[in-house]
Amino acid sequence: MVEHVKNERSKGTWLTYRPDIKILDCTIRDGGLINNHHFTDDFVRAVYEADVAAGMDYMEIGYRGSKKIYPPGEHGPWKHCDEEDVRRIVGDNPTPLKLCVMADAERTDYREDILPKQESVFDAVRVATYIHQIPTALDMVHDAHEKGYEVILQLMAVSVIQEAELEEALPILVDTPVSAIYLVDSFGALYSEQVRDLIVTYVKAIEGTGKEIGIHAHNAQQLAYANTIEALIMGASRLDATLNGMGRGPGNCPMELLVGFLKNPKFHIRPVLQCIQDYVLPLKSEMEWGPKIPYMITGQLNLHPRTAIEMRKSDRPDDYVTFYDKMMEEE
Repeated sequence: MVEHVKNERSKGTWLTYRPDIKILDCTIRDGGLINNHHFTDDFVRAVYEADVAAGMDYMEIGYRGSKKIYPPGEHGPWKHCDEEDVRRIVGDNPTPLKLCVMADAERTDYREDILPKQESVFDAVRVATYIHQIPTALDMVHDAHEKGYEVILQLMAVSVIQEAELEEALPILVDTPVSAIYLVDSFGALYSEQVRDLIVTYVKAIEGTGKEIGIHAHNAQQLAYANTIEALIMGASRLDATLNGMGRGPGNCPMELLVGFLKNPKFHIRPVLQCIQDYVLPLKSEMEWGPKIPYMITGQLNLHPRTAIEMRKSDRPDDYVTFYDKMMEEE
């Protein structure tokens, strides 16, 4: 089965050029979870221009979050992605880069806030859902599709989904107008063997449909890059990454590693490095992201990193043993 997947989906090994590969940069969307999406226009514009120059396929510029749940002011503009804010950065986006917005199930007023495609600069809507929210997500998928968007599906926290539940859910998701379904390691808990088996399952589910499989990996155990490559080898063709791995808590697969690895002439690493050097690294004095021992602990325990994030904000951010003991007691 594994060999079949590699032959039919990958069209070669990791050493060969894969023309089907698409990279989505979610720096602003995932990184915004660190600072409540209060990025400056200059920063967002710099990431946009770097993505264009680097040959990225998609840029996820933020969320379409409900203003009832996430009040403006308390949350920056990239939590809501109003058209006027996005167009202030990209104009009409006269580039090949596709703009994407994420819509969380049960946290988005999607019927009102997601405009018809002809009124929007966005190309794609990415619906993010936990398995128990699938009925809502299905309605969101159809709503966005009927409005004219490419629709992508993020099934979150796959590491805590039972095998029987996943086998029941995937055919339901495949039987929708989504272009791709993403495997999401929300807690950074998965190892390469698990990623390999899951991608085989996902690929089998979409066989013959023309849909694609993606991966969104978190870096709690410093495996986001390795797991992204494992998914690529096994047939995933949609790959998420962020500049310098920026993302809430331990962060995500670093864009610079991924682009440097791929044997694909459409991607260029120099603009990525330039943007990291000029715009991302200066934020390290204001925002923390990246692997830390508390995230390793929550990752190994297959837990959401929220407790580790709070610990890192406390007056004892490096008291690893106390944190470990607390996590083991709760386990």
